[in-house]
Amino acid sequence: MEIEHQISKNQREKTKVIEEVIKVLWLAGPLVFVSLLNYSLQVIAIMFVGHVGELPLAGASVATAFATATGFNVMVGLASALDTLCGQSYGAKQYRLLGIHMQRAILILMTASIPISIIWINTKSILIFLGQDPEISIEAGNYAKLMVPSIFAYGLIQCLNRFLQTQNIVFPMMFISAVITLLHALLCWILVFKSGLGGRGAALANSISYWLNVTMLSLYVKFSPSCKKTWTGFSKEALHNIPMFLRIATPSTIMVCLELWSFESIVIISGLLPNPKLETSVLSICLNTISAAWMIPLGLSGAVSIRVSNELGAGHPWAARLAVFVVVVITMIESFLIGAAMIFFRNIWGYAYSNEVEVVQYIAKMMPILALSTFLDGLQCVLSGNARGCGWQKIGAYVNMGSYYLVGIPLAIVLAFALRIGGMGLWLGIICALIVQVSSLTIVTIRTNWEKEAEKATARVYSLITPESVVS
Repeated sequence: MEIEHQISKNQREKTKVIEEVIKVLWLAGPLVFVSLLNYSLQVIAIMFVGHVGELPLAGASVATAFATATGFNVMVGLASALDTLCGQSYGAKQYRLLGIHMQRAILILMTASIPISIIWINTKSILIFLGQDPEISIEAGNYAKLMVPSIFAYGLIQCLNRFLQTQNIVFPMMFISAVITLLHALLCWILVFKSGLGGRGAALANSISYWLNVTMLSLYVKFSPSCKKTWTGFSKEALHNIPMFLRIATPSTIMVCLELWSFESIVIISGLLPNPKLETSVLSICLNTISAAWMIPLGLSGAVSIRVSNELGAGHPWAARLAVFVVVVITMIESFLIGAAMIFFRNIWGYAYSNEVEVVQYIAKMMPILALSTFLDGLQCVLSGNARGCGWQKIGAYVNMGSYYLVGIPLAIVLAFALRIGGMGLWLGIICALIVQVSSLTIVTIRTNWEKEAEKATARVYSLITPESVVS
């Protein structure tokens, strides 16, 4: 009898794992496509500009990198607070709170977009002050000015996407992103080649595409029956509890920006190495390669954030724990396969970017290191998603600060310059940062008291309920 009971228990546990795998993949698949499609907008714009000329391409590339570092990353970080707040509120079935949280986030992100837009308007002056080439700085400044409307739209997109995905509404997001990507390619062709705007037309196309995305997402939220309970119209309640939102959003922004800035910084530092053109070109290609590969764990990160926040809000701590375990295993398998592909194609991958034999051979040497960093980056990405689902953004900010700025970048500089390993040394420094980051987040996750986290989630949700917010 006891044996039969044990077999029945094992079967139930196996069934739960299979069900969780299905739930995760159902969420992660569309989120991966959304991430790839949204990432492709800037890439498509740059590709069109590349056919205009070398100077417009350089200007657009610099402007895009500058805009990403000073604006887009900030929007992603601020909106990440909704992963915690909307996810846990949905799990607790306090549906009306989702709309309030989103309105509050929109207010804060639109306010933050104002100083960012001022920075973008002054891109030319800032780049010249930082010692960049004057011609490229002027071109980048013109490009950045036309991108100013996109920062407001991008902030709204981040809020709307998180509002939807925390409700497990992901397929409409994927469909809208696909439509926008197709329209964006057409817009770039018209504005770059047919309007006479040249490279600046691509910047204008970015802004138009982002606002079309906002329009389509807003219409879906407004009219879809799926959002009937969570979107009940604009409310003055969004003006309340702003400090509470900022207590989550601020460390979330620091957490996101510190990590992404570190990768950008090694490309900048590579310009100080001997043969800077080769080093900068190779590390830029490496960054583009790992950024594309990162889109898959980014989707898985969104999935684990949704599952954990929903289950904690619903008071199901062991379901949240199971979700983390399942996503980590899936990510390890996916990252291993991507890394193996990188090593297998290492001798030909460089030809996708350059015909220079020296560049191709250097990239071939870098690919095994990229494979390792892809594996580690995938793990940290999903563990960071778990941190957002639990509301550990402050812990994540401290971990990222220590990993990248106390360990990674200092080691990268030592390896590259003192030990004369060059660009490979810079990337090895980032790998050391990833090892520290993954180890730290793994320890925090293993030591988690999931029952206590569920209690915290419940307390957080119900502390924000007003009489008007109570669901009858």
